[in-house]
Amino acid sequence: MRRLLPLFILFSISLGLLQGCATAVVGGAATGASVIHDRRSAGTILDDKTITIKIMNELLQQPELREHSSMSASAYNHLVLLTGQAESESYRSQFEQIASNTPMVKRTINEVQVGPNATLTQQSKDTWITSKAKIELFNIDLPGFDPTRVKVITEKGVVYLMGMVTPEESTAVVEKIRYLDGVVKVVKVFEYL
Repeated sequence: MRRLLPLFILFSISLGLLQGCATAVVGGAATGASVIHDRRSAGTILDDKTITIKIMNELLQQPELREHSSMSASAYNHLVLLTGQAESESYRSQFEQIASNTPMVKRTINEVQVGPNATLTQQSKDTWITSKAKIELFNIDLPGFDPTRVKVITEKGVVYLMGMVTPEESTAVVEKIRYLDGVVKVVKVFEYL
């Protein structure tokens, strides 16, 4: 029995490591698939993820700012969209300053609303709107259009659209999303090709 215990421990550790590998392989494959469809380079996609992580990490390092706001950052082609709510203009501006000072950021668009945080009910509605919008993008019938190239963010019923699109694609996307139930407004944060 004493001889089996070390083998069991070694087996358990190995299994855990292999599961991590499987996750890495699947995650890598998913990222690889998105790179194929994206109009950004793989390096830019990685930069955008890094930018978002750095901004949100800096927010986590600011307890007072974090306590008086519910803000988020989304990067696309080095352009950063700030959304959410802040209790005051000062907190809103501080978050914009964090984002603007982050390396690799070309431009910041601050759409943070001054006011109370979105309720759990509103957050659920926003998630639902985002899901419906992403599904609707698959119903756009334009040559060469790929719905995975459009990033959709919803905040208190306002739908923000990011991506690198043609003017024709932009018009088609907005038309599909603007009439969805719960959408208050559509804001284009597109870069045009």
